[in-house]
Amino acid sequence: MSTPSVNMIPKRSRCAIYTRKSSEEGLDMEFNSLQAQREACEAYVVSQKAEGWAAIRDRYDDGGFSGGTLDRPALKQLLADIQAGLIDVIVVYKIDRLSRSLMDFAKLVEVFDRNNVTFVSVTQSFNTTTSMGRLTLNILLSFAQFEREVIGERIRDKFAASRKRGMWMGGFVPMGYDVRDRKLVINEAEAATVRMIFERFVALGSASTLARALQAENVRNKRGKRIDKGFIYKLINNRVYLGEAVHKGTSYPGEHEAIITQDLWDAVHAILKESPRERGAKNRNGSEALLKGMIFTAAGTAMTPTYTRKGERLYHYYTSMDLIRNRETPADSWPVRLSAAMVEGVVIAEMRRLVSAPQEAARVIAAIQQDGVRVDEGAIIEALRRFNDVWHALFPAEQARIVRLIVDRVTVGPAGIAVDLHNYGFARLVHDMTATTSLEAAE
Repeated sequence: MSTPSVNMIPKRSRCAIYTRKSSEEGLDMEFNSLQAQREACEAYVVSQKAEGWAAIRDRYDDGGFSGGTLDRPALKQLLADIQAGLIDVIVVYKIDRLSRSLMDFAKLVEVFDRNNVTFVSVTQSFNTTTSMGRLTLNILLSFAQFEREVIGERIRDKFAASRKRGMWMGGFVPMGYDVRDRKLVINEAEAATVRMIFERFVALGSASTLARALQAENVRNKRGKRIDKGFIYKLINNRVYLGEAVHKGTSYPGEHEAIITQDLWDAVHAILKESPRERGAKNRNGSEALLKGMIFTAAGTAMTPTYTRKGERLYHYYTSMDLIRNRETPADSWPVRLSAAMVEGVVIAEMRRLVSAPQEAARVIAAIQQDGVRVDEGAIIEALRRFNDVWHALFPAEQARIVRLIVDRVTVGPAGIAVDLHNYGFARLVHDMTATTSLEAAE
């Protein structure tokens, strides 16, 4: 008798199709790259129907994710389903859709082998169940990784060449600029804030003090956040504000316009060359800017403290804001920069001369009596006489306090230096000195 033939039904293989695209460009199109990959894979699975292959309904699509990492949501779900025993075959259009890294792919192959899962590439016909398939896979994957590294090197070289030409190559847009047509253009409102920060840092010499002032004034950065000390240091060290492009520590002339002048940059960085401890001590004792906020040119332009380093020495000046902001200087604004020691010396000398004048004692007595206060004229005269003796013994902070108490405005111009005093400056000083004397006597 002849034995009847039996048609063997092939084992059903559940096929998961994985697709990936590095960029998000074109994903919103009606027919995109992910769909094209899926159709090719589905057609391949149908061609293997006689082998029992059937595509599962779940989709594993990673749109906008690089093949250089395994941190992809659809891939993670695919691996979870493999470990749950829901998949027998993984089908991809090309092996680099799954990974471009040889080391990462080796990890994936271990997971496939551990769960008896076959890997198939539609355009590179092989599977990982054979030694020849593994060899072919490793060769192809090595070339895929090589291609990725070459592309990376090309991108880095292009980036470096573009930066050397001063071009904007993307990234976080610095405060003071906007990006139009892939170029930096000045945002005038933000640029004014940037200049103000540079100028006030020169005047204050302290990022901490400046940050507290800006927070109190509710000044915000480009992202709408409060400005802190760290932001100030990043801003005043960013050479983009000089119109430069920086690549790996080297500056090149940029295509964009500068926001600040070289003089203002130099003034800021002369201060930064000092150690934070030295700057902190100077800000605490106030000795570096005795006339800050009180000195003006004859044209009415404010003069601010600035610093210049020559060798190991630091020289202090009062500089017109017209010069710092690179504005046209009126003829009557000369001089635009003066030695701080010279100006302060003139102001102190004038103050000490007036305090010794007999008519000033009479004016102080009259001012105090006008307030209805009984005065000891002898004590007032003695206090004024002692002023010159004790001036040099005072701490710098106390000297600064007395100058601000007495001096209202200092004006410099071609005719010289004029010192205007507060009407009741000496009266307040004498009141403080006589009160201190009375307390010392009581003790």
